[in-house]
Amino acid sequence: MGRDGGTARRGRRDPRHPEEAYLAFWRERHLCTLTTLRPDGTPHVVPVGVTYDPRAGVARVITRRSSTKVANVLAAADRPGGARVAVCQVDRRRWATLEGAATVRTDPEAVADAEARYAERYRRVPSPNPERVVIEIAVDRALGSV
Repeated sequence: MGRDGGTARRGRRDPRHPEEAYLAFWRERHLCTLTTLRPDGTPHVVPVGVTYDPRAGVARVITRRSSTKVANVLAAADRPGGARVAVCQVDRRRWATLEGAATVRTDPEAVADAEARYAERYRRVPSPNPERVVIEIAVDRALGSV
């Protein structure tokens, strides 16, 4: 058992109640990757900005409606378990991954909320984009070594 009261220092975490060091790592400014699955089952990995809200159990990625990552999420929506995705960030030896089922949100309130969260984490307001949508990930697995 780790010093955090039972969660292993490396490996699996409680995604709704991560220890402070893990959560702090997700607050730092890091480029991340998003992995989605193409219709043929091969991985599509792209750089993205990610925000993580453990209380809600959600990670968010803002992107264009016409992006391949959105197409992959939408194409997988009818699969058993939905569109399984992973977001990951690395800083030297520290790393963290969040996994879960993704959905695409297009409503203006969800987009504005995701943009505000992005601006807070990355200290940069995203440029206006009428094509912007949000990939929301219902996080059910968290891994890492921080």
